[in-house]
Amino acid sequence: MTTSPNTLRRAGDNPALLGLAGILAFGALLEVLPRVGVLPSEYFPPTSKIIAALIDEFGRGDFWQAVVGTVSTWLIGLAIAVLAGIVLGILIGSVPVLRLATASTIEFLRPIPSVALLPLAVVLFSAPIRSILLLVVYASFWQVLIQVLHGVTDVDPVARRPRPPTGSTAGARRATWSGRPPCPMR
Repeated sequence: MTTSPNTLRRAGDNPALLGLAGILAFGALLEVLPRVGVLPSEYFPPTSKIIAALIDEFGRGDFWQAVVGTVSTWLIGLAIAVLAGIVLGILIGSVPVLRLATASTIEFLRPIPSVALLPLAVVLFSAPIRSILLLVVYASFWQVLIQVLHGVTDVDPVARRPRPPTGSTAGARRATWSGRPPCPMR
């Protein structure tokens, strides 16, 4: 049985609707399979129990404290990663010798997943916020650094050349303007 292109096009017209359908189908499976005994309910609770527990958590104050702590740690880690990535990316990308010297190290460290550093973070930092910050900064830093490095190296060499000063007097500004204006003045 083949599917017509019109059916495929109609199904792909609204990806949000397809995503919602997938979530609802998964929720229905998670409701039915533990209840009929295919999945152990102590490890896979039905969807109705999961939703009831989530609604109960929304009413607890310590839940919201944990959410605020998680989001603030994430924001701090992201800010550190963005700042460090931009500064180091501009520095490394602007100096060709530095770019060549650090290229192998960057390409070696970049693909290491941040989850692989979890045991190291636990051993080095007993405080949870420090270990979480290490993981967030490490995971985010490489994305920013690589983008800034490519952005700096893609700058046109003409744009990097210093331009002669034009002066601040009206006569100096008129002297640098040769010919007609780029658009007609009315």
